[in-house]
Amino acid sequence: MKNAGVLIVFVCVMAAVNFASANTIRGIDIDFVTIGNAGNTADTGGTVGCGAVGYNYRIGKYEVTNTQWNTFTAAIGAPTGYDGGYSYSAGFTGVQQPTNNVSWHEAAQFCNYLTSGDKSKGAYQFSGDNTNPGNFLGIDRASSISTYGTTYVIPTEDEWYKAAYFKSDASGYSLYANGTDIAPTDVQSNYGHDDDTLWNVGTGTQEQNGTSDMMGNAWEWNETLFDSSYRILRGGACSHDDNYLNSLHRYDEDDNYPYYEDVIVGFRVAEIPEPATICLLGIGALSLIRRKK
Repeated sequence: MKNAGVLIVFVCVMAAVNFASANTIRGIDIDFVTIGNAGNTADTGGTVGCGAVGYNYRIGKYEVTNTQWNTFTAAIGAPTGYDGGYSYSAGFTGVQQPTNNVSWHEAAQFCNYLTSGDKSKGAYQFSGDNTNPGNFLGIDRASSISTYGTTYVIPTEDEWYKAAYFKSDASGYSLYANGTDIAPTDVQSNYGHDDDTLWNVGTGTQEQNGTSDMMGNAWEWNETLFDSSYRILRGGACSHDDNYLNSLHRYDEDDNYPYYEDVIVGFRVAEIPEPATICLLGIGALSLIRRKK
């Protein structure tokens, strides 16, 4: 693995207000919300040290759905690889349910497709080609932005955490993504259900930064690596209690290999750089984003 630096020159400064927009990317419709307030400080009360992001970005309003996933696989073929983690189809197959049984490597290939039209090319580097991407080699957001411009990624833990818990008025962090320190009810967010069923994205109450289902529904992959071999999951799931929904809890167990798949594990995508930060209005801010891989 290696360190990757992402150099983004912002030539205009975007307002801090978050807003939603929809894009059609290679035939896949994705709704995004903008996460502003670049340069916010990290949280000191939830997961200490999380949430500081030095740039504006966009994140999917919803978890990636089966419809979006199936459009991807129909267009370019299902993800492939060397590690055996590509063997399961979705357990919950409703068209607007979050796609599930998706490994981290598969989510990476989806993001690459959005970026380049090729499962093996984008921020996530693989040894092969689109037909057989082969071995995962590492992450290089800078190279992807230089080559393709707009780049789609699995959100880092900081990006995910800020979108969920950083208050929309920039006053700090809340314990829950609803903007309060009080857990949502189980009709506002999908958790605590014995039937272990994912609901359609957007069914619950919209969260403070315009997202849905960052509390409950499906666990969501983060880009961030821990313990050299595993990837973080965030947000809780339909069958877990409300303790898993808050900012204190990250799922960083030793079975979170990037080829791990489960019917209550999915993901959402992020977009960098945020489009409105690139204008022709003169010299603006310079942000250096470094990620340890």
